[in-house]
Amino acid sequence: MSDNIIKGIMPALVTPLNNDRTTINVSALRKLISFHKSQGADGFYVAGATGEGLVLSMDAKKKLIEESVSAIGADKLKIFHIADMNFENTKILAKYAQDAGADAISAIPPIYFGYDADDIYNYYKEIAAQVKIPLMLYYTPSANTTIDTSLFLRLVEIDNITSIKWTVKDYYKLIELLSQANGRLNIINGPDEMLLCGLSAGCAGGIGTTYNVMLPLYKKIYELYNKGDMKSALEVQKEADKFISVMLRYSLIPAVKAILEEMGFDVGPASAPMKLYGAEEKKQIISAMKNAGFEF
Repeated sequence: MSDNIIKGIMPALVTPLNNDRTTINVSALRKLISFHKSQGADGFYVAGATGEGLVLSMDAKKKLIEESVSAIGADKLKIFHIADMNFENTKILAKYAQDAGADAISAIPPIYFGYDADDIYNYYKEIAAQVKIPLMLYYTPSANTTIDTSLFLRLVEIDNITSIKWTVKDYYKLIELLSQANGRLNIINGPDEMLLCGLSAGCAGGIGTTYNVMLPLYKKIYELYNKGDMKSALEVQKEADKFISVMLRYSLIPAVKAILEEMGFDVGPASAPMKLYGAEEKKQIISAMKNAGFEF
């Protein structure tokens, strides 16, 4: 819906955790958000997969929402992923995020139990009914749930479902969906390594994990694409992909956190039971990034 266009380059924000691997490191969160704002972030996607939102406690999620709203401020988009395995918690968090000052909320589809199209439709309809701000659908293979074009078209008939975070690599389906939606939604690219593909297919921007450590590269791709300089945009995408290839040799979230630590951000470990890299393993990650040409 044209009144609620979400666009631009936005980090899928890493959640800084204390050494207990469960509570929020507020000072590190504020420092990281300030850094991204200084680099030109158009907004922030908080508590998604990168932000480990699904495994944080309700108290931690609420703290993350409150502190992020305060640190981001009124001048940048604030999108909060609020899905929880407990559906009542999802609805509580939707309202909580809106009341705290979110510009939009987002949710993966329901997972694990093999929900059909009507189940998924009713799930999103009930979430949307909790709030007056936009709801961004989060379409990701990690949810192990398929949403076909006909279901997407049903969903975007719901008034405040205005956008999709498209974290799949099926750009044919994306183009088909946009052509049939008749301007009723906008799509934000998810796969970092294919931002330029997403923009070319009609995405209005990008949200990504590795934006945490190299946001200027993605800003450059976005700006060059919008200027029509596809050749230069492709060269920058190739540069970003070179570093992504290094990070994908490791467990991605712990690796990104290790890189951020080297950059001076005390983001702490990933939540259990994700990899807990020790000093030697972190040294290997940093060395591999430097060998690829990454400048800390």
